[in-house]
Amino acid sequence: MRLNVIIIIIFFSTLIKYPVLAYENKILVKIDNEIITTVDILNEINYLKSLNKNINSLDNKKIFQIARNSLIKDKVKEIALKKIVQKIEISNEDFNRILISTYSSTGFTNVSELLGYLKNFDIKSDFVRNKMTINAIWNQLIYDKYSKNINIDLDKLRKDILKNENQIEYLLSEIVFDLKENQTLDEKFKIIEGAIEKNGFENSALIYSISETSNAGGNIGWISENSINTKILEKISKIEINEYTNPIIIPGGYLVLKLREKKISKRNLNVDEELSKIVRNKTNEQLNQFSNLFLNKLKKDITIDEL
Repeated sequence: MRLNVIIIIIFFSTLIKYPVLAYENKILVKIDNEIITTVDILNEINYLKSLNKNINSLDNKKIFQIARNSLIKDKVKEIALKKIVQKIEISNEDFNRILISTYSSTGFTNVSELLGYLKNFDIKSDFVRNKMTINAIWNQLIYDKYSKNINIDLDKLRKDILKNENQIEYLLSEIVFDLKENQTLDEKFKIIEGAIEKNGFENSALIYSISETSNAGGNIGWISENSINTKILEKISKIEINEYTNPIIIPGGYLVLKLREKKISKRNLNVDEELSKIVRNKTNEQLNQFSNLFLNKLKKDITIDEL
């Protein structure tokens, strides 16, 4: 697949006045037959702010870049999906479920109240529904394509669950990144470290992470030690709270993890229930890696011309 992408350069200074962006509604990016306009950028910025208020601490140029990159990723997914599926749509029930899950950190459990919250950011439900529809169908595509490649040792997991009465849980955030052509790992990591020092880990995840968690500042949530790859667990166990690891090689790129908190909790006596939870976490982890690999493969066929 070869997509023709034309980037039209605009002056970042105009970002200071978002209403001007909306009024002019210029085409900023063309990807195949898809376009990204100033209104799209404005909507994406508002959407990102509704998910992660930390983005407000970044300058307008960075916010623009984050929104632009996020929209380009969605457009690449959408173009790929149109070649595979007949109709890109989800049911109202699925949309409501995904919406509540996406905004779980806000504390809203009622769809009507959540849609009211989004109005505070001038976000229309159609915009959010379109984003969530694309990503839901993309995730289903990744599952259908790669689920047979998921590798989980159930016997080992069950033994680990039964081994100790207590377990350690980690509250983690991540930055997943890849390298540009002719770029070394040291070069890229120094750039990310500089961003972390200046903007914080969560905002740096917004800027540099290619993971689906980037919009939420890289937040993974609480993960039990049994859900974590042995190699990665070894790296986490060597850092203190609020520190982050050196890059860890994973399929499709590199992973940097920040340890935000940890706790010791009593194991769930329901072994099957705990095993199911761990399997779900490990499955999602591997599917996210396959998603990044497939998306990177699609991006390699994209020609970008800057005018």
